Amino acid sequence: MKIEFLYSEDCPSHAPALERLRDLLEQEDLQADLRIVRVETDEQAQSLCFPGSPTIRVDGQDIDPEGTTANPVGLSCRVYRTSDGRFTPLPPEDLVLQALRRAAGRQTSD
Repeated sequence: MKIEFLYSEDCPSHAPALERLRDLLEQEDLQADLRIVRVETDEQAQSLCFPGSPTIRVDGQDIDPEGTTANPVGLSCRVYRTSDGRFTPLPPEDLVLQALRRAAGRQTSD
């Protein structure tokens, strides 16, 4: 499984989001090729179709494809919606788990 973790240094939620991702990989006992990409310019954000920090892509798929349309491409902090409708700057654990389990061929609850 290949994972891209894209972030902007200006967004404070990237460090806890990366920690959450690593914790979930360990919890699920999954091995992944984790590529961490610091997005530094608007041009780089455009070329990467970067919808804000943090962004997690598992095997090329954003963990929240619907959220990519809600966030403009560029150097900004990204927001996610939780299953109960609240907004959060961290990727929700259930979204990350679903993406990881899907990529690993494991049962998901979605």
